[in-house]
Amino acid sequence: MQFLLAFIVVAPLLGAAAALLPAPPGLKGRNPDQAVLRHGVTVTGAVLLAALVLAAGFDHGHPSRMQATTDISWIPALDVRIHLGTDGISLPLLVLTALLTFLCALHSYFKPPAGPSPKAFVALVLLLESGTLATFAVLDLLLFFLAFEMVLIPMYFLIARWGGDRKQPAAWKFILYTLLGSVIMLLGLLVIGLNGGTFDMVALATDNGRGLTTSVQVIAVLAVGIGLAVKTPMWPLHSWLPDAHTAAPTVGSVLLAGVLLKMGTYGFVRILLPATPDGMQTFAPYLAAFAVVGIVYGSLACLALVRPGAKGDLKRLIAYSSVGHMGFVLLGIATMTPTGVNGALFANIAHGLITGLLFFLVGAIKDRYGTADLDTLSGATGAALYGAAPRLGGLLAFAAVASLGLPGLAGFWGEMLTLFGAFDPAEGLSRPAFLTFMSIGALGTLLTAAYMLLVVRRVCMGEPREQPHPVADIQRHEFAAWTPLAALTVLAGLWPAVLLGLTDPAVQKLLAGGKS
Repeated sequence: MQFLLAFIVVAPLLGAAAALLPAPPGLKGRNPDQAVLRHGVTVTGAVLLAALVLAAGFDHGHPSRMQATTDISWIPALDVRIHLGTDGISLPLLVLTALLTFLCALHSYFKPPAGPSPKAFVALVLLLESGTLATFAVLDLLLFFLAFEMVLIPMYFLIARWGGDRKQPAAWKFILYTLLGSVIMLLGLLVIGLNGGTFDMVALATDNGRGLTTSVQVIAVLAVGIGLAVKTPMWPLHSWLPDAHTAAPTVGSVLLAGVLLKMGTYGFVRILLPATPDGMQTFAPYLAAFAVVGIVYGSLACLALVRPGAKGDLKRLIAYSSVGHMGFVLLGIATMTPTGVNGALFANIAHGLITGLLFFLVGAIKDRYGTADLDTLSGATGAALYGAAPRLGGLLAFAAVASLGLPGLAGFWGEMLTLFGAFDPAEGLSRPAFLTFMSIGALGTLLTAAYMLLVVRRVCMGEPREQPHPVADIQRHEFAAWTPLAALTVLAGLWPAVLLGLTDPAVQKLLAGGKS
């Protein structure tokens, strides 16, 4: 188990270096491009297999205990350690990251990215995977920061070199926003580590803020929270996200929405909630207020984009929907209750599955029709997917109703538990204020249903137009890449205990100051 977790973090990094080397004789395939794309599938497949073995070997009877731990001194002068471990909070995120990266590599093998040599593309995807997995596995504040920063450069180049229209401005906006937030976050992490006497996240969680004064906690939460909020993204620090998603290649959008956004919310749960509880309680009402504004704002932006004549881009609409969905995650965290935090963690995974599937589908539609413009795709002369490509249209409708939170699918449980948490927030928080936030969040679910159903109506319904060539329905490689996401969306919706059984004991322990 100890070896498996270390392998999961390090293997993509080694694979990224190997991708830049010439292919060994006998492994070159038909051409070097195919060989390096197959290398990406092999490495990400091995990491996914290791993650599944890790999940199977995980002690499900004690999910609140850190398992598969490695603890090696790295910088003794600062007491910085190479400390790895996983519990019921991080394990689902590790498996989700490994799964989505493998599916992206598989998609790229059958549909190579348009742009420069695939060598750099595969190396960047593997580097991105290593940084994301490390973020969820490390238990040292400075290592967390390094892993958190490690993903920025790969995503910048994926957008800037393999993206679509206006890719350079979008890439620059992404890197500037996230770097500025990260600099502020580093200051907050140093405040916690130096004042707490350790950078070890487990020790800080066990101490539960007793070694930090309230003023230090407030400063730390403000600084670290800004950096995490940019990555989440929280309104009003979200404006980099729609541009990045619109310009990014399909694989970049899937990984950005599916796993990178989760790094921000994971930081709130893993670091700020247990290590700075008084500071979090001070800022919880403001975090909840920004969260519900983001829920409504994201939904209204989507309704504006889906309106006929607005020339709305379908990828941009899904990006704005992420602002709303991540607002529910932040609202759950702000309640500081086991119910709300469990809802936030569940919504994290559900969003990764559903929005990853949506971006795969939108990428396929754009490949077939040459555009993601809703006005072009809608009406009697548009895509009319139910008639032109019924399986593709049916899967888009499935992903849309999952995203709006239909009971029986994964999107439902995270939103419901978050609203339940807001109904009865932690002691010391204003219940009338959180009841107001709950009501606004519930309104957001109705708005989400409105724009998602409008998307289905405009893109899927209507009479198919005459095409020079028939529109291809779901192909075999697409079926292989998308089926796991759809199946897991149904599984998590019908059997939520699969996730909640892992997260709940770990959350209870985290909020209780490290006591089971």
